[in-house]
Amino acid sequence: MTAAQTASAPRRPVGLAQLSLLGTAPPDLVLLAAEAGFDFIGARVRPVTSAERPYDLQPGSPMLAQTLANARATGVRVVDIEFLLMDGTSGVHGQRDAWLRMFEAGHALGARTMTVAGADPEPARFAENLARMAEDGREFGITPTLEPISYQRISSLPAAATAARAAGARVVVDTLHFRRFGGTLGELAAIADLVPMLQLCDAPAQRPGDREGLVHESRAARLVPGEGGLALAEIVAALAPALPVSVEAPSPPDVERLGALGWARRLKQGADRVLADAEVLVRARATGPAHPIRTAPNGASA
Repeated sequence: MTAAQTASAPRRPVGLAQLSLLGTAPPDLVLLAAEAGFDFIGARVRPVTSAERPYDLQPGSPMLAQTLANARATGVRVVDIEFLLMDGTSGVHGQRDAWLRMFEAGHALGARTMTVAGADPEPARFAENLARMAEDGREFGITPTLEPISYQRISSLPAAATAARAAGARVVVDTLHFRRFGGTLGELAAIADLVPMLQLCDAPAQRPGDREGLVHESRAARLVPGEGGLALAEIVAALAPALPVSVEAPSPPDVERLGALGWARRLKQGADRVLADAEVLVRARATGPAHPIRTAPNGASA
């Protein structure tokens, strides 16, 4: 990549995922994201656990109206919605009712993708449901994005890509799960055409020893991008330079210590450093030897 190409490259949008500030309602998340310098948010239109605070973003709800008003005032868009665990326990009709309600909320918000994960022990049923979901989503202008998760049945890039291609869906890649299930840069390059967004966070290089540890880390113990050992820059550099990045880094103790806005600012600063390091890698590959990226002892860029 030449200097002229670098200068003219499209700017990469950076977003704030709802999971990073799960206790912050979407209207307030839009305002925090704007103040911290983010371009978009992801909205949680369906809780994952019974302990989560549900957010009513269905058409006609006051929270939807306030979220849209704040989005118009700030320019921060809602790009993606989440989250449905496709486990097959409710059967096709029960799960379909859930995803149709999610599509209704997402369409009202202006979202383009909806994150799902695969836990159904019956592959044929999962494939049928994902294809039906993708078909339904087209009526709302929303594409399901299948997230491979290290502790769920769909837990690799090849498995996610195979299912997504067959169903007409796409694949969202999370840097934590990518490292935890042992993904490779070659696998990532092979499915790059399916990836509409990268979810960014950091964590220690050492993988938790059991499923319980993986779940806890994923939901409540992630690190600021660049402050762990996941070698994020090379993951970012393996994908398109304008691909949107959503920072998904839940850490309730840090939110309590810094406040929601303080945590959002830390995440944006960390993401910016990682993205700058990724640009160095891309230029190095295009032009030859370059100065190496300096890292601090904890893995953060120096």
